[in-house]
Amino acid sequence: MSRLLAVVAALALAPAAVAQGPRLYVANQDDATVSIIDAASLRVVETLDLAPLGFGPNAKPHHAQVEPDGSYWYLTMIGAGKVVKFDRANRIVGSVALEVPGLLSLDPTADRLIVGRSMSAVNPPKRIAIIRRSDMTLIDEYEVFFPRPHALVVDPRGTHAYTASLGVNQFASVRLADGQSVLVDYPGGPQTFTQFAVSPDGRWLAVTAQSANQLLVYDVKNPDQPVLARTIPMAKGPFEPVFSYDGGTVFVTNLDANVVSVVDVATWTVTGTITSPGFGQPHGVALSEDGRYLFVSNRHQSGGAHDHEGHKATAKGTVVVVCVPTRTAQAVLPVGNYAAGLGIAVPKTAPTSPTTCR
Repeated sequence: MSRLLAVVAALALAPAAVAQGPRLYVANQDDATVSIIDAASLRVVETLDLAPLGFGPNAKPHHAQVEPDGSYWYLTMIGAGKVVKFDRANRIVGSVALEVPGLLSLDPTADRLIVGRSMSAVNPPKRIAIIRRSDMTLIDEYEVFFPRPHALVVDPRGTHAYTASLGVNQFASVRLADGQSVLVDYPGGPQTFTQFAVSPDGRWLAVTAQSANQLLVYDVKNPDQPVLARTIPMAKGPFEPVFSYDGGTVFVTNLDANVVSVVDVATWTVTGTITSPGFGQPHGVALSEDGRYLFVSNRHQSGGAHDHEGHKATAKGTVVVVCVPTRTAQAVLPVGNYAAGLGIAVPKTAPTSPTTCR
């Protein structure tokens, strides 16, 4: 480990000396733990062990989402078959049993949590789940008809959710009011759609095509009629995308290339590549609430992109903190084994684009 990484690791493990601000939740899939990072001080302030809460070592925490005010957060556990709601003190306040839950997405306009299925399941239900967040009641499950629904995001307008198949070149625009779906086919070889991001204005839908090494961009001004607008070559294994809060940039993790691609929305071209010694199978991606930092989780596993059994660690998981204005890695925080999905509160109002990092 370099001197820089050693210093950063020591700081990350030290007790927080400042008041905790917004929190980033990191699902450590192999450890059945969640690392909790103070997004203001950029320190790991707590590691939540799921065992004392009644979950076994194979619980496989996978993805997290956070209420806009930070009061509650949600976690999927693939192995335990649970979607769990925690308060800010990490006490369980509700849960829903669900077969192989995977990705989560909060509806920003209604009391709904949308849940997809894990990519580790060979034949999961062809449905997405709709949960009422306030009391953790399973409201409904909407059929999407294609096999292995995985990628998932809710449109910021709150009218539709998008989910895509890992097994076929197809995704669905699902109307949340009644579950009606519009199926969208993509011609050509296998794509392996992995995850979506929607622009803050709801105009653009970006989806990673992990097998084809590209990012597909759809015009969803009319969410009932997604139209393919661009196909952008990516580095190997594009995995998760996220739009900047101003909608001008898309950041894409490339799990097999150990880099993050920077896509300019005005030209739909890759204008930069972010690297770091802390990258190792970069998986999840999230922005700090002020848009100043990009957080990237890293598995550091010898298994492939869809190997959710894990237990092949080449190093401890990490979260790399990237300064968005400079597009450079600023810190490497050690977390648990197989760091997967990330969750942090998304602001209701877009912040002013930052120009510096501390």
